[in-house]
Amino acid sequence: MSQELKVPTMADCMAAGKQPEVLFWVGSAGSYDDRAKKITRAFVKILNKAKVDFAVLGTEESSTGDIAKRSGNEFLFQMQAMMNIEILNAYEVKKIVTCDPHSFNCLKNEYPSLGGKYEVVHHTQFIEELIESGRLKVEGDAYKGKRVTFHDPCYLGRSNNEYNAPRKVLETTKADIIEMKRHKQTALCCGAGGAQMFKEPEKGNMDINILRTEDAIKTNPDIIATGCPYCNTMLTDGVKYKEKEDKITVLDVAEVVANSLGL
Repeated sequence: MSQELKVPTMADCMAAGKQPEVLFWVGSAGSYDDRAKKITRAFVKILNKAKVDFAVLGTEESSTGDIAKRSGNEFLFQMQAMMNIEILNAYEVKKIVTCDPHSFNCLKNEYPSLGGKYEVVHHTQFIEELIESGRLKVEGDAYKGKRVTFHDPCYLGRSNNEYNAPRKVLETTKADIIEMKRHKQTALCCGAGGAQMFKEPEKGNMDINILRTEDAIKTNPDIIATGCPYCNTMLTDGVKYKEKEDKITVLDVAEVVANSLGL
């Protein structure tokens, strides 16, 4: 598959004397996690389909430092941030798109005070832009009549008040969007945010990702849609725990769109 994907780097663009329309910030999960790489590929296919002039940093991209900050290591966060900002500013980056709400929130809200001022958009917002401007037409009936419930990532929803973009994008696939009882402002965290992804949960009656998966299962979905690679992991684990993998698929919004387009 990978040979079909066109993924230029900022270094390539600079060598050719070009400035791409947007920088795609891949993020740690999208770069290294095998499941999240599929989300990255799906989004790149959408960018290629819509003929978006984009580039990635490639080996020059490093962790945003978000996880270090959330776990209390402010020093490491600032080191990471300053290093990234230096590279981004050297390339005169203006607009960044990312599939990771943690990177999105960090680049958008934490970097400006350190000298990194960019227009930062989540990939669901960017896909919505592409659809509304007519650059991308979502056709095909792959999800017509399928029951889809969307889980709001904390760093997209409550932290940045974006609830509509992922839902509007999903609606274009002709799927039936079924809301969980706890959704939008009242959505329950999947349990991965704030660096919780990398530690065992505290003792209690139930792991939070199982509780959130139960919320989703109550909607009787064919698909649980997410807009975050970490949420995807937590809910996939929840579906496995409930032994529902044969009935329920966990997919990122970008994957749903790419599948609808037959990409």
